Amino acid sequence: MDSINNINKLTKNDFISIFGNIFEKSNWIAEKVYLSIPFNSFTELKDKFIETFESETNESHLKILLSHPDLGVKQKMTVDSKKEQTHSELDKCSKEQIEKFKLLNKDYKQSFGFPFIVCVSGMDRFKILNLFEKRINNNKNSEFEEAKIQVKKIALLRLEKINKE
Repeated sequence: MDSINNINKLTKNDFISIFGNIFEKSNWIAEKVYLSIPFNSFTELKDKFIETFESETNESHLKILLSHPDLGVKQKMTVDSKKEQTHSELDKCSKEQIEKFKLLNKDYKQSFGFPFIVCVSGMDRFKILNLFEKRINNNKNSEFEEAKIQVKKIALLRLEKINKE
C-alpha cells in the first residue's frame, strides 16, 4: 500500500478485500479493525489487528485456529497459506515426509482439537517436522497458547507483506 492515508480512504469492501485474510479465513477481524479508521500509521493499524485478535474469546480463537490448513499435505488452502508453505518447501516433501506429516496432523488434531500451527517463515520442511514432533507432546493449554502466538506472527508477516506492496 502506498500510505496510511490511502488505507484510511478505502471503502469497507476494499479494506476487507485487502486485509480480510490477515487472520486465516477470518475477515470478521478485518471488519472490526475497519471500524477504527483512521489510523495514524501502519504500526497503529498492525497493533489494532493484534489487539482485536487478543480481545476475542477462546471460542473465537479456536474458530481461527480451525481455519488453518494442515502442514505438508496437498489440500485446498488460501493463496497466502499456499505461498507460505511453498516458501518453506513443504511442497517438496518426499513420500516419507508426506506420510509423516499426515500422521502428525492426525495425531495432533486428535490430541488438541485444532491443526498444528507454526509461522513457517524462515523454516524448511525439516525444521517444521522437528518442531511438530516436539510440540505434539505439549499439554493442551500450552499448545493452545502457542498456536495463538504463531497465528499472531503469521498475521504480522502478512501485514508487512501488504505494507511493502
